[in-house]
Parts: sequence; structure tokens; C-alpha cells
Amino acid sequence: MTTEPSADGASRSFEVERKYDVDTSTPLPVWGAIPGVDAVTSGELRELDARYFDTHDAALSQSGVALRRRTGGPDEGWHIKGPREGDGRLELGWPLGDDETIPDAVTAVLARWTTAPLTPLARIVNSRTAYLFTGPAGIVAEFVDDQVRATDLRSGTARVWREWEMELGPAAPADDAGRDEFFAAVEVAIFAAGGRHAASGSKLARALGV
Repeated sequence: MTTEPSADGASRSFEVERKYDVDTSTPLPVWGAIPGVDAVTSGELRELDARYFDTHDAALSQSGVALRRRTGGPDEGWHIKGPREGDGRLELGWPLGDDETIPDAVTAVLARWTTAPLTPLARIVNSRTAYLFTGPAGIVAEFVDDQVRATDLRSGTARVWREWEMELGPAAPADDAGRDEFFAAVEVAIFAAGGRHAASGSKLARALGV
């Protein structure tokens, strides 16, 4: 992921990641030879707390868009995640602000999908341990081990699960062939440890049981 400012004051990045389901007791992967990677950092614990918002008729979700306010971690703030494009999606970010009111800059961007009132949709609390995969040119990818506790705020349903994510970094291969080679090597280790392809495309979808 490469982050850069945009004209509307938001940070702008295109995330390319893959997600994997994993059991509570599954050991971490034993990383073998991963193309372009010469070291993996020790884990950094991040406590994340996110609230997601949508309209009464789920206009954002139906457009493949998510709005959240998240505290904790290096990128805390307001985030809009755009529709998924293959393994990736565009993400825009703004600072948290002084209170939980949705910033005007955020609602201005959301207007391309909806101008209807937004209400809390779900809360996702995540104990994340993050590992950086580094190579000669910098961060190739970030692997995270997530212990997730989610609540559907409309129904009150609570769900708990564990998942892994591998997200490409600024020094990742720029071409499709290089990315495919990287993920192929990563998945050898993940599947050997007991991971499997994620059944749900996002934490929000899983929190809502869809």
C-alpha cells in the first residue's frame, strides 16, 4: 500500500490484500523463501476499535463502499473504502477530529453514493499483531493476525473470530506476475499452517452475518 495526500485533504491509498480464515489455536505460519523478502519483524500489538456507518437502506453497502471511524494503530481516523477491484480497493482517510461527528469532507465524498442520514451499523474491536515483510527496497508486505470481536449494532448480534491478512506494501512487486509469485509463496506457508481462503470478503460483512 502506498499512501499519498489528495486534493480534498484526504490521504489516498490503494490496498491490495488477501484474507484467510484461521482457527483460534492455529499456529502462525513458518515462512520459507518468499520472493523479495529477506526479513520478517517481530510482532507489534495494535488495539483497534472501529465503528461503521450506513444509511437505513444500506446504500453504501449496496455500492460496495464502507465508512468507518477507527481508533488505534498507525492509521487511525475516518476511512472510506471504495468498491473492491480484484484483490484491492481504494481507501481515503481523514483525521479523527475533536468528536465523533462525521467530518464535512467525508460527507462530501460520500455524496457520490448517498446523501441520506448515516447511523451506526457495526462495531469491530480487533486485537491485531502486525508483522512487516521487508526487502532491499523497503516494506514488501504486512501480515496481520487478527483476533476480532464484532457487534451488529442493529440486531445486537455478537460474533468472534480470528483471521489473517497479507497486504502488499510500497516495495511489493508492481506487476501482476510478481504479485502472483509473491502470494503463491505466501499461501504455501499459510495453508501448511492450517489457514484457508476467507469465506467473507470483509470484517464488516462478517460482523453483519453476510
